[in-house]
Amino acid sequence: MTSAPAAAPSSASSSVRTVPTLGIETRAWQYGEPDGAPMILVHGFRGDHHGLEGLARDLALTLPGTRMIVPDLPGFGETPAIPGRAHDIELYGEWLSAFAAEAAPQGFALLGHSFGSLVVGAALASGLAPSRLVLVNPISAPALQGPQALMSRLALGYYRAAEMLPERPARALLGNPAIVRVMSEVMAKTGDPELRSWIHGQHAAYFSTFSDPSTLLQAFRASVSHTVPEFAHAFTMPTLLIAGERDDITPLFRQLELRHRVPGSRLRIIPGTGHLVHYEAVSDAAACIGDFLTAEARSATSGAAA
Repeated sequence: MTSAPAAAPSSASSSVRTVPTLGIETRAWQYGEPDGAPMILVHGFRGDHHGLEGLARDLALTLPGTRMIVPDLPGFGETPAIPGRAHDIELYGEWLSAFAAEAAPQGFALLGHSFGSLVVGAALASGLAPSRLVLVNPISAPALQGPQALMSRLALGYYRAAEMLPERPARALLGNPAIVRVMSEVMAKTGDPELRSWIHGQHAAYFSTFSDPSTLLQAFRASVSHTVPEFAHAFTMPTLLIAGERDDITPLFRQLELRHRVPGSRLRIIPGTGHLVHYEAVSDAAACIGDFLTAEARSATSGAAA
């Protein structure tokens, strides 16, 4: 397995755009051909577009003629929270549908990582119809049950406590470097010290760019209150699942169960990695996705010719 920090290759062009969605301005980063076939990538909880930047750049290089679009979710990074709305999974699904209609009105492929897989699932269950679907580290097990229940409840208490504090101490608690580092240490599985250091740096830089503690709590509740299998009935398009062999958030057997619930889907297991496939195995994930999209394009062409 090859893994390396997601450096920014000079040959992969990028740009930033602002997309009106549900009364806010969503910030989105594009990689690859400005007019290429679009794929929308949805990042996970507490992150922003930086988490998927390496994967987006690799895919843009792997798949010439494509355009990777990575928005910041509402309430994270440079996208504001949506005023007057509870940031539950239904809202995030509604937002994604509105964003896709504006950013890629002629059609698109779709990728979601971690919490992003839930956002994608909610949008598909409400009628969003991408041509292809990729879920990386999908949330396929209930967070408030099973071996992770205690940690999930402790985390929920942490976010609730922060919401009760005034803004300044709340942000100090939520962005406490020691707490963020513990989260990062738990999730990182690589034994490469240079890569581990880079991952910790990414989390330190981008794990606390949320709009406000209340929105963060609402988003966390959304992340632990749903699973991807709830929405599996809507996955009628060609679907690729990518799982980390050592993922502590969703055990591998749960990903195998999801694979069986989505007829015709494919599952790729990346050995030695956990919930941070997008950091620890960028090249491997990009190769799996590139092979999947290329094979599906060939299949579609053959079917049309027949």
